[in-house]
Amino acid sequence: MSDYDAAIHSAALFDRSHAGKLVLTGADAPMFLGNLSTNDIKNLPLGGGCEAYFCDSRAKVQFQTWIYHTHQNTMWVETTPGRNEALAKYLDRYLISERVEIADRTDEFAQFHLAGPQAKALLEKALGETLPELEHFQDHRSGSRQTSVLTLRRNSGEFRYDESENALAEFANLERTFALRRRDPLGLPGFDLVVPKELAVETTQRLTAVGAIPGSAETYETLRIEAGTPLFGPDIDENRFVMEVGNAARAVSYTKGCFLGQEPIVMARDRAGHVNRAFLGMKVLDGGPLPPGTKLFREGQEVGQVTSSCHSPRLGLPVALGYLRWKHQEPGTRLEAETKQIVEVVGLPPVK
Repeated sequence: MSDYDAAIHSAALFDRSHAGKLVLTGADAPMFLGNLSTNDIKNLPLGGGCEAYFCDSRAKVQFQTWIYHTHQNTMWVETTPGRNEALAKYLDRYLISERVEIADRTDEFAQFHLAGPQAKALLEKALGETLPELEHFQDHRSGSRQTSVLTLRRNSGEFRYDESENALAEFANLERTFALRRRDPLGLPGFDLVVPKELAVETTQRLTAVGAIPGSAETYETLRIEAGTPLFGPDIDENRFVMEVGNAARAVSYTKGCFLGQEPIVMARDRAGHVNRAFLGMKVLDGGPLPPGTKLFREGQEVGQVTSSCHSPRLGLPVALGYLRWKHQEPGTRLEAETKQIVEVVGLPPVK
């Protein structure tokens, strides 16, 4: 079975260790992140997480992040590969008198994504316990004890829960912690697993032993594009207005109070009622995938641009992601690429 087929029909394991990983600790950490980002970080429950963007005063995206409230006064901030150092410097620049410490943990932890309809069942087999149904971005917690943590004990030869004070101390120190979080960037049931780097091989062996198929970076990218998930780098840059980004609404809170970039976001909602461009999925009806940056036209007028594209094995033809101007976004609308290929707007995700 190919890794693509495994992800669609069973479960595939992707190494995502190159993701940036910061840890913010201190009594003011949730408030500090909330004041700078688009989402309501201050009110994240213990074990909760969310997607959030850090913007400039014009609401142009500077960083794409996923933030988790992992422990009391401890926030785990994941960002896109290669952006961890820049994000740490960005946050430090705004740190004045807040009780917050910023640590870059990128090189200390490995990270995996297990995706597919059987992902939960395989994790249960590896862990030897039944997992609860988790909400999107939720940490795995045991029952009502919000201070419990999932730890990996090398000497025991198994994954297990440990709610002892020693386990909590390990978690606070970010030592030997095995974090399990619900997340679906590939449009498939998925879980992120974060372990100390020295346990990466053991974690891979345990999950493949119960049936997970190792997945490639190329397959992950294909599934990401099919799912219509935007990514900083190929689909988002520092000049992109945050509300144009796909699924931005779930990463923006209008009720949490002031934050950097709030004014342009509120103006776009209240004055125009829509943004000038929207991130959408498309089918390429002839030829191969479209190169990033390909311009799209309708009746000779430039109306959009492609950011990501790949061949979709499920559709048997290429799909693309990109930004389209207002009034050219209706599903079924046909456009012409500058490569002379015909493109049909299908919305998000491009593969349903």
